[in-house]
Amino acid sequence: MLSPVTTTFLNRLRANDQAAWYEVWETFGPVVQAQITKWGRGRVGQETVRDLSQETLAALSESIDRFDPGRGVRFSTWLLSIAKHVLGDELDRRNAKKRGGGGGGGNGPGKALGLEEGWMVAGQEPSPDEQYEMAVFRAKVEAAVRWVSQEAELTDFTIYRMRVLEGKAGKDVAAQLGTSEPTISRRVAKVRDMLRVRLVEVISRYSFTSDEAAEAGKNGLAPNPNKSGEDSQADAMFDSAIGEIWLRQAQMRKGGED
Repeated sequence: MLSPVTTTFLNRLRANDQAAWYEVWETFGPVVQAQITKWGRGRVGQETVRDLSQETLAALSESIDRFDPGRGVRFSTWLLSIAKHVLGDELDRRNAKKRGGGGGGGNGPGKALGLEEGWMVAGQEPSPDEQYEMAVFRAKVEAAVRWVSQEAELTDFTIYRMRVLEGKAGKDVAAQLGTSEPTISRRVAKVRDMLRVRLVEVISRYSFTSDEAAEAGKNGLAPNPNKSGEDSQADAMFDSAIGEIWLRQAQMRKGGED
């Protein structure tokens, strides 16, 4: 059963809420671009990759009314299918031009993938690989961090960025900012608590199956750890996971990794 947050967001997409669609593009656009680049294997330039990514989101918006999460399919699987279909059409057009034809021949990766309800059956091909699913999960985490960066006090988030996202030692951050290590720890904890709350909301918003909703805990980002006593180990795991995800996302945006 979908959470109220997920249901509300899906309804916003179906109502063509432009702010909601911008969120989808900002969050998942880089993942789609990285996947198309991977499939293209050097045959598709970066400008074309950006165009195809936008076409993927456009196709998603045109068919959102047919998306039925009740069938157990992941949103990420559906998005991947559309991206593969769009890339297949592009390669078909290129092949047709080489043959002197005027239209797509239907021989590319997208031949068997139409915008049909048949996509929305759990377990059907194409099955996203683990790297792709992790990229989608990291995109959700990055969205939560962006959210917190906009609502946290500037000094607090600056300290969190230096200490966690950039991986600097607490004593070095304290020295650079002219404050004490206990102050650094308190401000980091304040942002961490905010991020845990926002992470729950973002994961819920973009997750349409129970296994997606459980991904945070499986990746060291338990949103509500047992706080009977100060669980420094859980906090350290959380910060470490956030820092690693932020680094991987930065690399992906630079084209260094999927």
